[in-house]
Amino acid sequence: MTLSMYQAAVPVFIRTLGNLRHVLGKGQAHAQAKGVSDAVLLETRLIPDMHPLRRQVQIATDMVTRGAARLAGLEPPSVPDEEATFEQLYTRLDRTVDYLKSFTPEQIDGSERRAIHLKMRGSELDLEGEAYLLHFVIPNLFFHCTTAYAILRQSGAELGKSDFLGPA
Repeated sequence: MTLSMYQAAVPVFIRTLGNLRHVLGKGQAHAQAKGVSDAVLLETRLIPDMHPLRRQVQIATDMVTRGAARLAGLEPPSVPDEEATFEQLYTRLDRTVDYLKSFTPEQIDGSERRAIHLKMRGSELDLEGEAYLLHFVIPNLFFHCTTAYAILRQSGAELGKSDFLGPA
């Protein structure tokens, strides 16, 4: 059996965002128990030149929203980055999962060779769908989820590998 583009994308995105939501919940609970405000924790960074926790979540959701849309040949929706509370980030995660669930395998399967053109800060990138998914979207998703996990772990939240990976 071969793995389809849809199977390699949408279920992975949904599971990873669910795990991120779980990790955020444990981080928030820890902060509340220690008297740390949401605002302080959401602005926490690993080092000064990295994005804070809230931005890591925003980028992770943007990555999969745009990734699924581009693989389906659709214009990615624009989502403003205005979240300033955990509740707002949970809502963003939930909306992203709902959006991902709206895709069908027929929309994404066969996108292996679809031309994807990205305009990024000061550069442009042209990839085919398979390379875009496997070498750009998925690594970026895991980078930002891992960074969010690391920020929360560094802040003292009791998190382990199983929290990041989720249930088997």
